[in-house]
Amino acid sequence: MSALSSILLSPEDNVAVATTAIEPGGTLPGGARAAVRIDPGHKVAIRSISAGEPVVKYAQAIGRATSEIAAGDHVHSHNLAFDQDRLAIGAPVPPEAASEADKARTFLGYRRADGRAATRNYIGIIASVNCSTTVCRAIADEANRRILPRYEGIDGFVPIVHDQGCGMSSTGDGMKNLHRTLAGYARHANFGGVLMVGLGCEVNQLTLYGQSGAGAEKRHFNIQEAGGSRRSVERALGVLEEIAREVAPARRVPIPVSEIIVGLQCGGSDGLSGVTANPALGAAVDILAGVGGTAILSETSEIYGAEHLLRSRAVSDTVAAKLDDLISWWENYVALHGASLDNNPSPGNKRGGLTTILEKSLGAVAKGGRSPLTAVYSYAERVTEHGLVFMDTPGYDPVSATGQVAGGANVIAFTTGRGSCFGCRPAPSIKLTSNTALYRAMEEDMDIDCGVIASGETTVADLGRRIFDLIIDTASGGKTKSELFGYGDNEFVPWHLGATL
Repeated sequence: MSALSSILLSPEDNVAVATTAIEPGGTLPGGARAAVRIDPGHKVAIRSISAGEPVVKYAQAIGRATSEIAAGDHVHSHNLAFDQDRLAIGAPVPPEAASEADKARTFLGYRRADGRAATRNYIGIIASVNCSTTVCRAIADEANRRILPRYEGIDGFVPIVHDQGCGMSSTGDGMKNLHRTLAGYARHANFGGVLMVGLGCEVNQLTLYGQSGAGAEKRHFNIQEAGGSRRSVERALGVLEEIAREVAPARRVPIPVSEIIVGLQCGGSDGLSGVTANPALGAAVDILAGVGGTAILSETSEIYGAEHLLRSRAVSDTVAAKLDDLISWWENYVALHGASLDNNPSPGNKRGGLTTILEKSLGAVAKGGRSPLTAVYSYAERVTEHGLVFMDTPGYDPVSATGQVAGGANVIAFTTGRGSCFGCRPAPSIKLTSNTALYRAMEEDMDIDCGVIASGETTVADLGRRIFDLIIDTASGGKTKSELFGYGDNEFVPWHLGATL
């Protein structure tokens, strides 16, 4: 970092980003001086910008000036608005080839009978419907109290509960999403075994999961058939005892890092997220993709305006067309509900310095690094390609991460600038802060401080290497801060589409 307390992300930019508070008169890149106080993460003009002229950050237009902006002025919602314009960019620059040493690395994971790799050894209790949620929680509580202490090889019993499963059509996108999501969790490698519990009369019948590929360890029953709630808990404990005896002997063994699947998330972003945490995570993704691992970029509503950057890296016209189709669907979807994708930056985002969806999207796409885009998936669809892939999800973090885990993510990497708290069992969640102040304020929740990039203590590449190492350590059983606190039982939120009947 320069002594100017700001970062110019590209020579083409006409705004810089404050890394610390800049007082009036503070020197900016190019010699201009701040006209007002600029808070960390916020933008400041480094030259005059005429009304109607594009405001440029990341060498991309993030909107147009709505009034005359003088060099040194604060640039934010009062003088910058959303615009669809794109600036021409050069050809994508691919990352460096992976080293032989990285290709040879392994993590200590569980090798399941079907050959898949797991990073945790949980047992799941999955509700088919909201009506069985309370019973599933009671089962998990009792199993963790009465069974878990006798089986050291099990990480815990996890309730997977939700608010859907009935009052909905048995056909259509809503049921397809729910079924795909629950089936994905039932077969997730991080679950050594699962028990599915229904009520009995719901639309989402347990019989729908008989051929879901959940594995031989899957058992299921309905509360109505079991004779009520208390009897269901006792019946479940007997089943879980059997599953525990099967699952507990599993031991960690060396597995190639190419079998790690990381879901990429960002929440509570600020003006530094696209400068520090997201690019650093992107550098880690490039290493992982280079060794044959997989990273899932998602949150379609939060790449809006920057999708051209991903399209330019698609490995085929088919992949690019799938991405285009997603963007068209979202434009129609939000219009149908009288909304706009530019409404996406939240109040917290804007307080942190983000102004338009274009600006937020450009920073969000940075999580995907520079690797080629190898595939595009529907929500909760099983991910089979390696490298950087994209999954269609909303920007709402719990819904997005739920889809990624259903698709097979066995680790989540989550960047934040405002302080999102999150877990996503059965997949461990790594939290990365964009700024040091947040890390110090919430150190008990955050795993890595990426603000050290803004302070000049390290580089994006070096921190990317550290994140890559932490992903391997976490996949090998290292506990993340969110795991230590106990996050992950309440963040299962399948994407709800369609009418409630």
